[in-house]
Amino acid sequence: MYIQTQFVLALIAFLGLKRREKGRLESFTRMTKVYPNASFTGRVPPCKAEMEEEVMTVWKKSLIFNCNGFTVFDGKGDLVYRVDNYMEGNKGSILLMDANGKALLTIRRKKTSLGLGDNWLVYEGEETMASPRLSVKKSLNIFNNKCLAYVTAGESDGRSNETMYEIEGSYSRRRCAVLDDRRRLAAEIKRKEGGRGVAFGTDIFRLVVQPNNIRTDFAMALVILLDQMF
Repeated sequence: MYIQTQFVLALIAFLGLKRREKGRLESFTRMTKVYPNASFTGRVPPCKAEMEEEVMTVWKKSLIFNCNGFTVFDGKGDLVYRVDNYMEGNKGSILLMDANGKALLTIRRKKTSLGLGDNWLVYEGEETMASPRLSVKKSLNIFNNKCLAYVTAGESDGRSNETMYEIEGSYSRRRCAVLDDRRRLAAEIKRKEGGRGVAFGTDIFRLVVQPNNIRTDFAMALVILLDQMF
């Protein structure tokens, strides 16, 4: 009788364990439909780490003979961006390209009425028929001489739209800061120094970008526009 009782208790425990295992398996199956990479370990995927700042060297010279432009290298010395402004047939548009010559952004100047300064519009790729991604306007505020330009989203008639970025400093000295709408640093233009503290001229400088706060190609587009303005 004792052996029979122990057997029945063991059988009940076994059936209960199977039901719990089945319930866990069904829960996991439902979870994997929502989170395809879920595993039996139950660990929470790590959060995406913040991207590190990118330090680029900007050379105010085109790789194509007899052209104005920019050549940009990353921290490893690899070509990342280029601008080749042909002297003829430019028609006011500037293309920011990658190392292979693919157009990343198109910059076009837009005349404004009443002589209130010009806007520069930034489009994705080579498309200028779609809505611009950014509008950049030179600051005309005589009471804020630190501010060089304002950047708004889309097409703007000035500062009527909410400002995304504000550029402060001195481009002629290659000392500029791009600040977002929360006054966080998004990018910097700095003088470049060689070995033993030897400084380069203003045609070679650094562009330091915080990718969490601004796209690197947008930051380079702002460099191009500062060069147009000043």
